[in-house]
Amino acid sequence: MEDRIFLRDMQVDTVVGIWDWERKIRQTVSIDLELGANIRRAAATDSIEDTLNYKSVAKRIQAFVRESSFQLVETMAENIAQVILSEFDVPWVYVTVNKPGAIRGAKGVGVAIYRNKT
Repeated sequence: MEDRIFLRDMQVDTVVGIWDWERKIRQTVSIDLELGANIRRAAATDSIEDTLNYKSVAKRIQAFVRESSFQLVETMAENIAQVILSEFDVPWVYVTVNKPGAIRGAKGVGVAIYRNKT
């Protein structure tokens, strides 16, 4: 099993949806990320320079989603994965995008995708 760094339940306000009314408002999405990382060196040195700075990842994805506009959570998840894979030194990423309140009676609805660099 590979090491991983995770971020859970990042709340970001953005424009997402297919209906006209959804295109006029901002809705909160919840994003979970799991990123492949080898943390052995960081564990040995106890130095941030030897690991993935998850604060940098979080700030980048929050800004990206906040500034973006998507019709589908599928497209949002795919774009998040591509930003991470192209801008951070990780071999793979697992992205979950949850759109709370999208379905009456359900706490949330969304997608989960796995993407790697190869």
